[in-house]
Amino acid sequence: MKRLVLDTNVVIAALIWNGTPRRVLSAGHEEKAILMTSAQLLTELRVDLSRSKSDHRIYEARQTVDGLIAAYTWQTISVLPFPIPRIVSDPDDNVVIGTALAANANLVVTGDKALLSIVEYEGIRIVPPVEALSLLDAG
Repeated sequence: MKRLVLDTNVVIAALIWNGTPRRVLSAGHEEKAILMTSAQLLTELRVDLSRSKSDHRIYEARQTVDGLIAAYTWQTISVLPFPIPRIVSDPDDNVVIGTALAANANLVVTGDKALLSIVEYEGIRIVPPVEALSLLDAG
């Protein structure tokens, strides 16, 4: 079973929209993948979900930020990210990779162009949601 770290942008898309990111998230619930995270990524998720641009969609879904975070946390295993050298300019992106290393993840799933440009780090593939879904379906 593949171990995945979902970048915050993928988690938000999965929680408040239908589509490929939600299908990747569902792979954890369906026991096709093990979803890994960290306290730092959960904090980033809370901050990003609390921004006003998400408010309307969260309200339409009859959800709350706390409820969405709880639902996601329930599906994940949390690890302490490994410290890594600065790979990309955004420190949050480095936390994603450090989390993946600590989790012994197979994939980082992201829509972030800077992370996607890395392609692979220490054996961990960095892929967009559609590719992650294809890899999960292939077994």
